[in-house]
Amino acid sequence: MVEESLNLAWHGARAEKQGFDVTLERSFDPSAGEADIFPQDITRALLNLIINSFYATTKRKADTNGGDYAPTLAASTKSLGDRVEICIRDNGTGIPPEVKEKMFNPFFTTKPTGEGTGLGLSISHDIIVKQHGGSIEEDTQPGEFTEIRGILPRVAV
Repeated sequence: MVEESLNLAWHGARAEKQGFDVTLERSFDPSAGEADIFPQDITRALLNLIINSFYATTKRKADTNGGDYAPTLAASTKSLGDRVEICIRDNGTGIPPEVKEKMFNPFFTTKPTGEGTGLGLSISHDIIVKQHGGSIEEDTQPGEFTEIRGILPRVAV
């Protein structure tokens, strides 16, 4: 499911934006197994996270005028026993503290008018936390990276 979401988002971004180029790194734990989820909803949540990562890496590339910056997104899965972790990490712009506090609020966006509704992370949070009984953790360093980890229980709650 993570692989399919990654490919879907990547091909969509390439079709939408000329010159789009982000290196994809994959690290899927074969022991991660499966979780009892609603596949279409989790795919929607993952697409939102991946699209935000693409935005952040593209923005950082534009801010650095290319330079020696190489936009990268890493997707991984890991078994946590009775839970499964899905991690999306990018080396984009990072998230400043004042934004981090609000990033899961509905209609909050840092994107210019017409480029975002402010619903992507809110919807992802609702799908992972409220619908599936999981959790979302984030780690970020402004100007360097953002890592979002969705942790899902194997058995529906």
